[in-house]
Amino acid sequence: MRRPAVLFILAAVALLGAALVVIVRGQPFAGATSPDVGTIEAAPVPSPALPAVSSPAVGALFQEGAHYCTASVVHSEQGNVLLTAAHCLHEGEGGGYLTNVTFAPAYHDGIAPFGYWAVSDELVAPGWSASSDPDLDVGFATAHQVGTTKTLESLVGANTLATGTPFEQAITLTGYPDDSEVAAVCQNTTSQQDTYQLKVNCAGFPTGTSGGPWVTGQNPQTRLGTVIGVIGGFEYGGDDPDTSYSSYFDTDVMALYRQTTART
Repeated sequence: MRRPAVLFILAAVALLGAALVVIVRGQPFAGATSPDVGTIEAAPVPSPALPAVSSPAVGALFQEGAHYCTASVVHSEQGNVLLTAAHCLHEGEGGGYLTNVTFAPAYHDGIAPFGYWAVSDELVAPGWSASSDPDLDVGFATAHQVGTTKTLESLVGANTLATGTPFEQAITLTGYPDDSEVAAVCQNTTSQQDTYQLKVNCAGFPTGTSGGPWVTGQNPQTRLGTVIGVIGGFEYGGDDPDTSYSSYFDTDVMALYRQTTART
């Protein structure tokens, strides 16, 4: 489980009238191309002066003054869409959406170089909110900052969202461990764990790294690329800090993304 246990025992009230969409499970494809492959293109933005391994589009999610999960900016026309694990936004079966969550992009050493952004418009799949389906442990939200006229994406850039991609790909994995003030970063090749699950072996990704993006083709200058997964899914991302999992990004994920962008 890659997020603090205390968050799972918080009393949560399900949001009345929360927007949900009923979607049909798409089939994953082991090949490099398929008719259901989806890609949302992003324009690269030069990154600021940050720790050498950090991506400006990746940051920490905070609640009650402590960071507990990881999220990243994904490209959208609105420029304010976040991607993370569903369990970082919603408690799953019997629970509701978390409240008073903020996002600090490029967070490091107690510093939020772009400030803290209020997280709202959270959205997870009905299969997660109803039954904590590990194959649907993906969530989207939007980020806003009072007094800021620029969009989040214009400040930190964004990764491209892709679905229906191969199970085996070289990725850069980033996440914020609870006991660290800097992001953990690892590069390795993914594999198929199950029909709708990805797996990667990367040491040092304990509690707090949930929601961390799995990015392919990361540009060494902008540190942006294409996101194909997030730490989550099987065992809430994994009980072993050296092995991480992700729900497979299929048509369900693209449907959630499109619903998020349609209402922002």
